Amino acid sequence: MAYILCIETATTNCSVAIAKDGVLITVIEDYDNKYSHAEKLHNYITKAINEAKITLQDIDAIAISKGPGSYTGLRIGVSSAKGLCYALDIPLISIPTLTSLVQQAEVENVSGIRIPMLDARRMEVYTAVFSDIDTQIEDTTAKILDETSFKSYLDESKVYFIGDGTEKFAKICTHENAVFIHDKLPSAKNMAMLSYKKFVARQFEDVTYFEPYYLKDFVVG
Repeated sequence: MAYILCIETATTNCSVAIAKDGVLITVIEDYDNKYSHAEKLHNYITKAINEAKITLQDIDAIAISKGPGSYTGLRIGVSSAKGLCYALDIPLISIPTLTSLVQQAEVENVSGIRIPMLDARRMEVYTAVFSDIDTQIEDTTAKILDETSFKSYLDESKVYFIGDGTEKFAKICTHENAVFIHDKLPSAKNMAMLSYKKFVARQFEDVTYFEPYYLKDFVVG
C-alpha cells in the first residue's frame, strides 16, 4: 500500500492530490488566473491530508509535476516537494507536465493524435505529440505556432489539442480534423496512476540535485 502526495504548480492551477495505490482519494485545486501558489500550496497540502484522513507521516512518496511551465510556479512546487521529502525521508517522483495534461484528452471510443499545449510567450507553446494518452511520439519542445503547424498529423486523422496553449492555436487553425479541448490545465489528479507506476518501479529522483524542467532559459518581460 502506498500513499502518494501529488503536487502540480506548473501553470496558474495550484493543485494538490492524495492517491492510494494509484487511486485518487482527494484533490484540492484552484483554477484562478493568478499565480498565488506561494500563499496557497501549503494550505492545500494540509487540507488534502485532512480530507484523506491521514497524516503526513503516512505519505510514502511525493510526486511533483516537473515542467515545462511557469518558472515561478515550478520553483515553488519543486522546492516544497523537496522540503517534504527531506523532512519525511521519503522518495521524490517527477512527472512530465505534458504527460499529465494529456491524460485529460482521453476521448472514449475515439482514435486520434493527442497534442497537449501550454502557453509560453506570444505565439509559442510548450508541446509534445502523443499517439494516445500513454504513448509519446514526439519529444517535448517549445514551438512557435503558425497556420501549418501539425499539418502532417491533421491531414491523416483527428487531432485533439488540449491545454491553455490551444486558445491561440484555435484562432489560426481551420483544419477540419482539429478538435480543441478548452478550459483544461494540468491537475494533480492526473498524476495519481502515473506516479504510482513510477513508485512501484522505484523510479525516484535524487532529491539533492533534482531541478524543474524549464525547457527554455528565463526571459524577463
